[in-house]
Amino acid sequence: MGASSPPTADMLQVALAERALRCGLGCRLVGPGGKRLVHAVETAAEEVLRAPGAQLAITGWRLSMLGMPVTPEGTYLLRLAPGHTAAAVRALADPLARPDLPAVVVDMRPAEGFAQAAVELCKIARLLPAALLGPEGGGTAAVEVSETAVFAHRRFVAESLKPVVTVEVPLELAPQARFVAFRPGDGGLEQYAVLVGEPERFEAPLCRLHSECFTGDLFGSLKCDCGAQLRGALARMEAEGGGVLLYLRQEGRNIGLVNKLRAYRLQQAGLDTVDANLHLGFEPDGRDFLAAATMLRHLGFARVRLLTNNPAKVEALAGHGIAVVERVPHHFAANPHNRFYLETKARKSGHLLRLEGEEDGSEGGKPAARR
Repeated sequence: MGASSPPTADMLQVALAERALRCGLGCRLVGPGGKRLVHAVETAAEEVLRAPGAQLAITGWRLSMLGMPVTPEGTYLLRLAPGHTAAAVRALADPLARPDLPAVVVDMRPAEGFAQAAVELCKIARLLPAALLGPEGGGTAAVEVSETAVFAHRRFVAESLKPVVTVEVPLELAPQARFVAFRPGDGGLEQYAVLVGEPERFEAPLCRLHSECFTGDLFGSLKCDCGAQLRGALARMEAEGGGVLLYLRQEGRNIGLVNKLRAYRLQQAGLDTVDANLHLGFEPDGRDFLAAATMLRHLGFARVRLLTNNPAKVEALAGHGIAVVERVPHHFAANPHNRFYLETKARKSGHLLRLEGEEDGSEGGKPAARR
């Protein structure tokens, strides 16, 4: 961790603020502009959502899906009409809410500072990225947290990971496997490395960055290829005599399991994976691989052969100081339930995939997103 990183106490305040929002409580953001009370739209009480004078901080991604003229990557502050209902506010944030509500936005402007920090805090809490900002200094807050700490939180968590235990765990596909658990400095979710065989004897071992997928990895969901990629990576590493699989806590491209299930609901209505995330207010891919680079350095690996179909993963890991000497393709057959998902990965997210009906050896797509 760099010397300029915020102290752990500040990061603990972010963790407390995240929990407060998930419980429906308010937290107070402190910044150069003063102090503002923040509630997450998803969990706030009805009276909070109806409160006069409150402003809605929301992403440009969500507003663009509502047909508003915005820059998708931006954050916006919305002033709501007098007498607005709680249901109307929820509908602005949640595409699964009732769509037949009257317009409640009377003013909209790009925003920074408090609005950006409030939305980021909702994302950290794995809630829909929309927050209510109360009047300056007013209201009751469960915890105070600085804007600076909120914006620094993700990097702090990734860079502060430390190994806490290593143990042999024989696996069905890799009998000689060791698990290494890493814990971040804020006491949050642990990350895991699985060392198959003897990766240490390779100058650049086979490596897989696998973002967790509860439905695919554990239950064998047919909507994605995640379970096949996980098991296939372990089998490939076992066959080669060694490899490193990093199991990263970035469910649903880092939107969390509940939001991924919401995205599935939207996909049932005809949206693809990318557009479903945008309708929820998230970017197409919110993952970051700084944590992976931190873990690899702790394990003593500076060079890897990366098992992936996504060139953007190669660029991301290299950008964090790990040399990727080779991209190793990682293809699995489509099924009727995930074919559209795989086609979307190739068409919109830049994955180099071979799908049934394409010429042998062909790969398509432009690098843009990560999986």
